[in-house]
Amino acid sequence: EAVGLVKFDFLGLRTLTIIDWAVKTINHQRKEANEELLDISMLPMDDALTFDLLKRCATTAVFQLESRGMKDLIKRLKPDCFDEIIALVALFRPGPLQSGMVDDFIDRKHGARVEYPHPDVEPILKPTYGVILYQEQVMQIAQVLAGYTLGGADMLRRAMGKKKPEEMEKQRSIFTEGAVKRGVEEKTATYIFDLMEKFAGYGFNKSHSAAYALISYQTAWLKSHYPSEFMAAVLSSDMDNTDKVVTLIYECRSMDLKIEPPCVNESEYMFTVSEDDAVIYGLGAIKGVGEAAIENIYNERKANGDFSDLFDFCRRIDMRKVNKRVLEALIRSGAMDDLGENRATLMAQLPDAVKAAEQHSHNHAAGIDDLFGSDLPGSERVQEQTDRLKLPPWDDEKSLLEEKEALGMFLSGHPIAHYKDELAGLVTGQIAELLADAASLSDSSTGASTGSGAASGYGYGSQKENQGRDVLVAGFVMSISIINMRRGKKVIIVLEDSSAKTEVTLFSDAYEKYKDFIVKNKSIVVKGKLGPDNYASDGYSIRIGAKEDAMYTIDQAYKQFAKQLVISLDLESGKNGFVYSLEDVLKPYSKGQCPVSIKYRGEIAHGYFPLSKEWYVQPTDDLLNRLRDLAGKEKVELMY
Repeated sequence: EAVGLVKFDFLGLRTLTIIDWAVKTINHQRKEANEELLDISMLPMDDALTFDLLKRCATTAVFQLESRGMKDLIKRLKPDCFDEIIALVALFRPGPLQSGMVDDFIDRKHGARVEYPHPDVEPILKPTYGVILYQEQVMQIAQVLAGYTLGGADMLRRAMGKKKPEEMEKQRSIFTEGAVKRGVEEKTATYIFDLMEKFAGYGFNKSHSAAYALISYQTAWLKSHYPSEFMAAVLSSDMDNTDKVVTLIYECRSMDLKIEPPCVNESEYMFTVSEDDAVIYGLGAIKGVGEAAIENIYNERKANGDFSDLFDFCRRIDMRKVNKRVLEALIRSGAMDDLGENRATLMAQLPDAVKAAEQHSHNHAAGIDDLFGSDLPGSERVQEQTDRLKLPPWDDEKSLLEEKEALGMFLSGHPIAHYKDELAGLVTGQIAELLADAASLSDSSTGASTGSGAASGYGYGSQKENQGRDVLVAGFVMSISIINMRRGKKVIIVLEDSSAKTEVTLFSDAYEKYKDFIVKNKSIVVKGKLGPDNYASDGYSIRIGAKEDAMYTIDQAYKQFAKQLVISLDLESGKNGFVYSLEDVLKPYSKGQCPVSIKYRGEIAHGYFPLSKEWYVQPTDDLLNRLRDLAGKEKVELMY
């Protein structure tokens, strides 16, 4: 550049690949339906669905617009044209955010008075409400007011950006003299030059911002019109990043997109889309399953049809590429659920299936054919092996933990869901709802400032400084981090329910009080303060104090908060010795503090019968499960 050569910057953006994958999927579907193919470069730039998505701040996975700070800015600006998306990209940088020009831009967009330093610059600054936002505007003002050539205006822009004092004094004289010659008062010319100099340091290259904004618009358009295809492409691009996949799966669920679990008879390496617009989990996102193994599985399935059972699968694939470790990961993830009774049975059958496959491969290599087909699917020998190793399924918790080991997340369910009905009347809400409420309260109390609310600690809304909102939440302990500080320990727990996850922070006193049951992979109930936190991944966290806040195991929460246990009966369920069976179930848990009542409804009468104190119980998860087995799932309710 110093010797007069032109400098080019080439940017390789992953998002361009995401767009390409999504468009190929869409056009494959359109081609089969005899519809016109999508040309992503020919989108209408005023699409209502796209701008509705932006105004709702549903911009996770949208290029450049997905960070929390950017969402706050979008919420304030409410963009309704493409020019304002260009402005968003240029505004969301430290310089503009700290200079006050973002506030000016937003206020003027929503009706504040717009003033121009000179009538001739109005056409230049009108699109940005009188704010000098782009470097090109600096160049245009120099041309119009002071008669600069394009080359000279570019030199001025460069000098302002580099802030060289000698060069700036030289340019000030050139600009002022040129403006005066064109009839501009010297005082006004000096003021405008100072204004340009102030904002040139923050100014952004509009052509760069426009190029980025176009990609932002294209991804927002795809997300609003083809959500399944777009999210499948985004998930595929980040499938090697488990944390990112988890975040994107949460986003899919918030969009009401169905997620099909991985399946060796349906899935491909990448995430794909089913005929009913569900996102099919990609085999490549399973931990420990490499591309060569998946390619072998896919090619065999494509050439010779679906796999019928585990023995058929092992016989047909190349065991050098799909080894036992890969097979175990496939079973744990649920990708082989179609091939057997349950995951426990599949895991038990695996050694025999691998042995039979190796024998088949050895015989085939030696030219030995089994005339009776005793190693083929459906044969008597294979059926005997299959039947001999049938096991009861893993319980829900083990199944989900094994699934998480393979996928890095709970996909088919969530451990906390087991307690959902019992805890629904107790907890303040699900984590995702509470985080959304906290963000909403923070925005309304701070004037929706661009992220500054988080700096004030935990206080927001009408709450006192360092307080936050009292919440009671239930979740599954995903991880525990202990940080040694000068004044003691700081403990951060990542707590997750089926909707989202958040961080729970305890310091030494609270940790000492509750450390015995803060155990990874266990469900707990937390009573604490939810508020902004600069260090939490989602911007908010729950803080547990040693005095007024608390943590409980699930059974402890039942004991602490349950006011009554109600068992509903009707004429049919009350027959066949039900009372005696109920006595047997309640007796081991009696002498507790929770009253028990029978809610009975017959053909001609109904009644509500509290049991005497001798039948008060200590409510536990085990008791509730036994009562459900006896009376029915919907007939047992804890009242708080």
